[in-house]
Amino acid sequence: MSTTLSATTLLAVPLAPLVGSALAGILGTSFAGNVLGRRAAHTLTILGVFIAFVLSALTLKDVAGGARFNDTIYEWMVIGGLKMEIGFMVDGLTAMMMCVVTFVSLMVHIYTIGYMEEDAGYNRFFAYISLFTFSMLMLVMSNNLLQLFFGWEAVGLVSYLLIGFWFNKPTAIFANMKAFLVNRVGDFGFILGIGLIVAYTGSLNYNDVFAKANELGTLGFPGTDWMLITVICICLFIGAMGKSAQFPLHVWLPDSMEGPTPISALIHAATMVTAGIFMVSRMSPLFELSDTALNFILVIGAITALFMGFLGIIQNDIKRVVAYSTLSQLGYMTVALGVSAYNVAVFHLMTHAFFKALLFLGAGSVIIGMHHDQDMRNMGGLWKRMPFTWITSLIGSLALIGTPFFAGFYSKDSIIEAVHFSKLPAAHWAYYAVIIGVFVTAFYSFRMYFLVFHGKENFHHKPFPGEHDHHDDDHGHAHVPHESPWVVTVPLILLAIPSIIIGFITIEPLLFGEFLKDAITVNTEAHPAMQELRDFFYGGGEIVGGLTGAMHMALHAFKTIPFYLALAGVVVAYLFYMVAPSIPAALSKILRPLVIIGENKYFLDWFNENVLARGARLLGTGLWKGGDRGVIEGGVVNASWKIVGIVSAAVRHAQSGYLYHYALVMILGVIGFVSYFVWLAK
Repeated sequence: MSTTLSATTLLAVPLAPLVGSALAGILGTSFAGNVLGRRAAHTLTILGVFIAFVLSALTLKDVAGGARFNDTIYEWMVIGGLKMEIGFMVDGLTAMMMCVVTFVSLMVHIYTIGYMEEDAGYNRFFAYISLFTFSMLMLVMSNNLLQLFFGWEAVGLVSYLLIGFWFNKPTAIFANMKAFLVNRVGDFGFILGIGLIVAYTGSLNYNDVFAKANELGTLGFPGTDWMLITVICICLFIGAMGKSAQFPLHVWLPDSMEGPTPISALIHAATMVTAGIFMVSRMSPLFELSDTALNFILVIGAITALFMGFLGIIQNDIKRVVAYSTLSQLGYMTVALGVSAYNVAVFHLMTHAFFKALLFLGAGSVIIGMHHDQDMRNMGGLWKRMPFTWITSLIGSLALIGTPFFAGFYSKDSIIEAVHFSKLPAAHWAYYAVIIGVFVTAFYSFRMYFLVFHGKENFHHKPFPGEHDHHDDDHGHAHVPHESPWVVTVPLILLAIPSIIIGFITIEPLLFGEFLKDAITVNTEAHPAMQELRDFFYGGGEIVGGLTGAMHMALHAFKTIPFYLALAGVVVAYLFYMVAPSIPAALSKILRPLVIIGENKYFLDWFNENVLARGARLLGTGLWKGGDRGVIEGGVVNASWKIVGIVSAAVRHAQSGYLYHYALVMILGVIGFVSYFVWLAK
């Protein structure tokens, strides 16, 4: 097998969805007179993503056989010694991300045919999601920081367009603006980090930067006692905090549920929100040089994993429950990054992409069946009426809570064990956070499952009518729920399969094999978590081979605390919502202060709006009135013309227009000059 991949084939991967997006977005909209109909638009975009997926799968096969690619495709410009290029780096990490992005995107494209079938912006939506796929592929395939930043900003732009897709809806406009502004905060830190790297290495290329990583690790940040590498890594991670929705820059993601459900699966489960996790993993040679940065990452991830899970407990909107679940699971991935278990982080990224996309699309199927009512309290008993949605949602929930043998179990338990083995100071707090998070995740996941699919059929009378309903693309369906069309259920089935088996199949090569060896760097002496994790499951010669190790890990889980915490979460959810619904109502009254805090999302939105935003407005007003109008306009512009006016008013009195006046002045001037020079001569 060739050890070098084809540049032409790799270039076709991002360009195929870009071409589909351009055709649907130009020829399929009023921009060019709606030349393409709906069928042509979705066919072209699905074909583009399908081509990208097939080529990505073939690339993954070649990479597994040892093939690699790292080269420039196009040189944009050279400024001094700084080259700005378009290039690809394809190794195990990139190939895995390419397959995840294209497969989930393909499922979302097919699903969208059914979900958006009567929406007026049908073609525009397909153009957006294909453009998003192109942007994400450019991000993960890049071999330099410039292209990484281009993809980073492009996915942010398209997410803005998709969150506000229903632009006549005020809440959607507020949500996309919120996402845009919060991500700008993170991106400011990200570009500062990139700027520092360029300033001290003189290159944007990954390999050049990594080659100088040890040199960066010896430098101090000018004017401070901080190490330069720590400042760089924290700045880069602030970018990841925005894109991957980490506390306190997570506030945009729950509100982004205002967009159509397919984009929730595409952007907020499998792709955009994992860009930060991918970036930190790619930059592991830098992060390994700063324990301070790793501890910071660990604390932020632990807060996000635990406290965002708490908010999932009190949500009644089905999509928002899954959204807070996404936040919590992103926290788990970030915790893994903090303990240098980058392999485990990207492993959970991959497994999570499948079962979380499954849960989002399952929620969308329920919403279709419920005539676009999203309040879980109006549901119940849907398992009989929506059997495919029911069983696939159950599979997604079991994977999410870490049920042994399901995909999420292998990655989630590996994170918990890696944190347990870490020697970093923040690891103790993080371990308790992720352990408690196991119970919380199981509780809110099966609270949603039981309220939606079991119990009393509340959709007949709707105890909570209209509070969370969304009728923006009302199809006029009968009120009695029904199973969704095949274009919705087939993607659910295809996502359910990897949600069961993908962890069992891939744990050995991703965590303990050679697949990610050249993509991720770990200082095993300073950060031994991954090595100890390997020894725990594969050491002593007792466990041999990937399948045996995966089987051993699953069987061992029945003796561990996380398994029984997850089981307890399911049992408590069943007791609270199926057996004795009066219990949560009573607890809600007893714990009312905590419920109020949760309902107000820890008052972070209030703080942002009333402290940060209002403070920014006051500062802006002060700069406008005091600086612009006072100093610049009043002190510089107006003062200058007033001075000219005063001087002119005084001088004009000397301009009489009489020649004898001018002659007199000239004579007096001559006398004055003569007198002056005579005085000098003396």
